[in-house]
Amino acid sequence: MGITARGVGLLVAAVVLLGAGFRFAYPELTLLGAAAGAAVGYAALTAAWRPRLVVARRANPDRVARGEPASMTLTVRNTGRLRSANLLAEDRCGSRAVPVPLLRLRPGRDTEVRYDVPTDRRGVVAVGPLRVTRCDPLGLVALARPYGETAPVWVHPRIHPLSAVPTGAGRSLDGRVDGVPHGSITFDSLREYVVGDDLRRVHWRTSARVGELMVRENVDTSLPRLIVLLDNRAAAHPHRSGGVAESFESACEAAASVVTAAHRADLPVVLLLVGPEQGDGGDGPALGPLDRLAAAGLSDEDDALRAVTTRLRQDRLGDTLIFLTGPGGRDGLGHVGALRGAYPSVLVGVFGAADPTPAGTAGLVVVDAADGAQFAAEWDGVRRW
Repeated sequence: MGITARGVGLLVAAVVLLGAGFRFAYPELTLLGAAAGAAVGYAALTAAWRPRLVVARRANPDRVARGEPASMTLTVRNTGRLRSANLLAEDRCGSRAVPVPLLRLRPGRDTEVRYDVPTDRRGVVAVGPLRVTRCDPLGLVALARPYGETAPVWVHPRIHPLSAVPTGAGRSLDGRVDGVPHGSITFDSLREYVVGDDLRRVHWRTSARVGELMVRENVDTSLPRLIVLLDNRAAAHPHRSGGVAESFESACEAAASVVTAAHRADLPVVLLLVGPEQGDGGDGPALGPLDRLAAAGLSDEDDALRAVTTRLRQDRLGDTLIFLTGPGGRDGLGHVGALRGAYPSVLVGVFGAADPTPAGTAGLVVVDAADGAQFAAEWDGVRRW
């Protein structure tokens, strides 16, 4: 609860008048002071009354690519028995305040406001909660309360179409590596039988041991397993324009393009970030790769690249590694080059560099690109590296 400047002035006047009235035995001053104090008390009681409002919001859509239109529809319903008099309301949309008309909203009625959500920048735009301020008729006391929950609008990076993804590589028994267009089928794991499974895939020996039908799960070992490693270290993207690292935005667009192309080709792909991700350790549902890219931010942990390359060398999560970084990340290409023994195919994308990366850096295939669109244009020439 907050007392306005007018309320503070009236409260001070009430104290002065009461003091002067009692001190100098002026009943008129005492009466005026008591009236002023009573007015402030009445204002506090009036503002403390909580209106019964139900807030519902709907994003259309709640996930868009950068630059695409998105809107939010807010509906506020008065479920109380009194009119919502002396109410001022505004909805929060990122850093912007959107006024919502609630003055004299009748019982059982609702009001609806629709406004555009800014999507000119990648990120997660937090919309809400609705902030309702109730004032007394004299404007002495104002009390603001939040209503409803916050709804996120996910602004994904732009996706640039890629012509293809890397072809598979199947390892034969004599150690040679062959290109396999369709792949071979290899046993991977067992799972419980579900209606519709082919009975020829039932593993009878395990089924007899556990007492229920178990079926074999196979994988295609020749399909390329893509690892997209996004460098989100602040040191890798030192240049800022209006507080935004454009090289990091371009790297996010390239990562989103590769991940989307892999999903469309039904190929396994893993997205990793060098530094810690925003929201790590939460109890909510796991986010998809595009949502993770929308929420990705720069990290100040400059030594994170060494730790993540060590993990990649030990776990060997795939066979095709795509490292996306900025001009400041070229100093760490030696760590990425050390992974060539564990990953047969390694590609590095450097964004926003003023000068080209020296040829043959750490023995890697390096693509210098100004933005995500240029990276996609050059992808077809290097996808079979």
